[in-house]
Amino acid sequence: MSQLLLIRHGQATPFEADTDRLSELGQAQARRVGEALRSEGLGVTHVLHGPLVRQRRSALIAAEASDWPALSEDARLAEYDGDGLLHHLAPLLAELAPEFARLARTFEQEKSGPQRNKHLQAMLEPLTARYLQGDLLHPDLESWADFQARVQASARDLLRLSGATVLAFTSGGVIGSVVAGVLKAPPSTALALNWRVKNASITRLTYGGGRVSLDTFNETGHLPEELRSWR
Repeated sequence: MSQLLLIRHGQATPFEADTDRLSELGQAQARRVGEALRSEGLGVTHVLHGPLVRQRRSALIAAEASDWPALSEDARLAEYDGDGLLHHLAPLLAELAPEFARLARTFEQEKSGPQRNKHLQAMLEPLTARYLQGDLLHPDLESWADFQARVQASARDLLRLSGATVLAFTSGGVIGSVVAGVLKAPPSTALALNWRVKNASITRLTYGGGRVSLDTFNETGHLPEELRSWR
């Protein structure tokens, strides 16, 4: 049997001008992921990462001092465009839904405060739910259907690698989408899972003979308490 390990990138910088880089905590998390995986002696055959800086840097840091094969990039492992949702779709939805407009105003007022994660999440959940429906579109934003299609295409290719142990450094939405696909769950499950995927967590799939099994989801046991974070 072969293994596919989906690894979420370390903590990024969602509230800063440049949201696509690792924070100091994120770098420490990525380093710990590498240490933990090396200690397992997995016999890694492939290491991939998405094109985003936070995905690539997580893979590079984790691979330090390892005997893993050379890293390769798969653009299909990119996260859906969260910044694009906020910039393009949020104003459109605010015009249509007064309750969402209130949530958006509250987030703007509180985005520098101690409860910013709470207010961002309160706004993101209805926004991504509407994004998934596919009836609120913007020409500069990839649709949910296109996001889902490219992620599933990447997963199919990875799950064809025979006799392999594959590490894929990616993001929460991608992981949620892959797991929902394996479980044959409705698309909304991908988003529900996405909200639970923690920084530098590991999700493991075993596959072979045309079958795929979810072994673990969102592992964080390799991270000490001080290195655990959600966003």
